[in-house]
Amino acid sequence: MPMTPAAVLNRMIPGRGPFHRVTVPEGLTAREIAALLGEAKAGDKERLLAAAASPALLAQVGLADKGIEGYLFPDTYYFPEGMTENEVLAAMVEQFHAAVDPMLSQAQSPLTPHELVTLASMIEKETGNAAERPLVAAVFYNRLKLGVPLQSDPTAVYGLEAPPKTITHKDLLNKTPYNTYRIRGLPPGPICNPGQSSLKAALAPAAVPYLYFVSKNDGSHTFSVELTDHNRAVKTYQGGEAKPAKASEKRAVKRPR
Repeated sequence: MPMTPAAVLNRMIPGRGPFHRVTVPEGLTAREIAALLGEAKAGDKERLLAAAASPALLAQVGLADKGIEGYLFPDTYYFPEGMTENEVLAAMVEQFHAAVDPMLSQAQSPLTPHELVTLASMIEKETGNAAERPLVAAVFYNRLKLGVPLQSDPTAVYGLEAPPKTITHKDLLNKTPYNTYRIRGLPPGPICNPGQSSLKAALAPAAVPYLYFVSKNDGSHTFSVELTDHNRAVKTYQGGEAKPAKASEKRAVKRPR
């Protein structure tokens, strides 16, 4: 009989025999986490990927209708030797529930918990600057309210076998169900596994009217309310629309009348 996720997590206490210490950073996809765990000898990459897609495991951890992406909590883990790939992933999902469920249970948001995790994953991919995350969250909430596409560059390349390091205009045309340049609203699920900072931003966006933001190429962004201001910022920091897009660039859209 498989162990419960809580029982698996309880085994992960330093001092209880040999273990594999693994730090999983924020923003990795499930595929990237599988590779990281494999390098740390905490499981076999291919068996981890198979387990991540296993209906039995997803049902065990309560993600049968969602998938595991977004729910592998970024943290430092101590996996005892001999843990199966199923147990490793179950422990990470259990850590997500322990850290995030209390936050989600108090959420005052029009979004469902799964949508909040999805939004948090987009915020995670858009900026590594924790102070800007509530501003990025506000942009997405404001665009959702207006019914305009979210136009998040990272969504356009999610799920590709080899996502490009630099996202170009051509990449924004990718025909995937996650590409928010081609769909309205949120993608069907998370595009990475977000950390607490991005989850908190999704739960508490800044009270600002911004609709656009563009990278300043120094780890920060310029935020704008008006299209003319945004276009001016794009020209200043990105050299105009003809230049390949950075992962956090928002392209111009008109407000609905």
